[in-house]
Amino acid sequence: MVLKIILVLFYILSVIISIKLILENRDPSKTLIWILIFMLFPVIGILAYAALGRNIRKIKMNKAYKMANNMKKENLLFNLDEMKELAQCQSTMIKEGKLPYSKNIDFRVLRVVSLLLNTGIFPFTINNNVEIYVDGNEKFKNLIKDIRDAKDHIHLEYFIIKDSEIGEKIKKELIDKAKAGVKIRIIYDDVGCWRFWFHRKFFNEMRIYGIEIIPYLKGKITIPIGGQLNYRNHRKIVVIDGKIGYTGGINIGDEYIGKNKKFGYWRDTHIRIEGTSVYMLQMIFLTDWYYNTKKVLLKENLFPKLNDKGSCMMQIVASGPDSDWESMHYAYFYAICQAKKSIYIETPYFIPDESLLKALKCAALSGVELIILFPKIADHKIVNIASYSYFQEILESGGKVYLYNKGFLHSKVIIIDNFMASTGSANMDLRSFKLNFEVNAFIYDDNIINEIKKDFMDDLENSEELERNKFENRNTAMKIKESIARLFSPLL
Repeated sequence: MVLKIILVLFYILSVIISIKLILENRDPSKTLIWILIFMLFPVIGILAYAALGRNIRKIKMNKAYKMANNMKKENLLFNLDEMKELAQCQSTMIKEGKLPYSKNIDFRVLRVVSLLLNTGIFPFTINNNVEIYVDGNEKFKNLIKDIRDAKDHIHLEYFIIKDSEIGEKIKKELIDKAKAGVKIRIIYDDVGCWRFWFHRKFFNEMRIYGIEIIPYLKGKITIPIGGQLNYRNHRKIVVIDGKIGYTGGINIGDEYIGKNKKFGYWRDTHIRIEGTSVYMLQMIFLTDWYYNTKKVLLKENLFPKLNDKGSCMMQIVASGPDSDWESMHYAYFYAICQAKKSIYIETPYFIPDESLLKALKCAALSGVELIILFPKIADHKIVNIASYSYFQEILESGGKVYLYNKGFLHSKVIIIDNFMASTGSANMDLRSFKLNFEVNAFIYDDNIINEIKKDFMDDLENSEELERNKFENRNTAMKIKESIARLFSPLL
């Protein structure tokens, strides 16, 4: 009798949630899937919805607005307000057909820049020098040197930090700088760094020397009722003295320097920036710090005056469930639709939504060269299997897929013709576009784009083509696995 009452209550709750989902005007297919789950498995459905299904974007938007109002009351938003004014000014100039500092610029660049200005506070900057690294060894060699040269502060934000050989090296350098009086702050993702739930010595040793370390969206207690397991901080940001910034796909762990036997060489993309765009990385870090600590850190020493560093035009773009718009998703969609000659994509996971998949297929069918580089080795089995179900459609439309076989490919890059390249933490998947907190650099500089394209072509030399005929003749069991995995792709 008690079980029947509980089941009836769950059915009633399922009906209420279903009505709520319908009124939210979400993607119809996702809404129908949830309703079907509620009807067939009400108990499991309610629990799954509590953990994974809530529209966290609206919830977090309301919280973000309240936090912004609190910051305004304290009159400590001078840097953010300046960025807003700059973005508004740039947007107005683009509408008038003008773009400061640039001549004969590709019309498509204007449109992507404008889109990113209108979907968030992402002003473009041109006073930048950019270095590109193709693996963790390059990145960490330069990062350690910059840490040693730090004078005022060091800010780090990572999805994964491991107590590892490279982790110990970074820790030692940070402790040395903390002893010298440099202020150090670290944000880590609580789920990405789940090992530290049980082994706290690594962080505690740094805290002894005054290094401030905080988790982003602490997940252990809130997962069952808040769904926070599904919304992770996937960003990789380093800011040193407000003058040097790093972002890309490389976390802190030995696999990123090729010391994991399963993966071997780890191919990734990371960039080092000197110039005005470092301010944007700084603002993202400071906003994330405030979001988790309620402490405002907007001080003038964090935004020092910068000399001329270079002429690379770029935008730093952040996205997450607390954003009004899915900025990177929209920018990728528009840029793909504007391609005339080529679309090159490197991604460890390929799970596009219907709009991106259709845009890619349209481009290939119209004669645009579409090449997707994907790892032959899988680090997440189900995601890897689901990705192959989408490759079927890419190959049918005339696109090409290559499997990287020199090691593991973790690079996140998209290059459209020669007018835009983007790299950062975002994968070509639904999780990066809709669920995770991400950061990417959109680059509009010919020299840097050509360098990224050269790296792509080098990777192509270390890859084998996924031939359509052979792929279509794969066994039935594999096709079934791919189709089942694809059903769960919105949650992967």
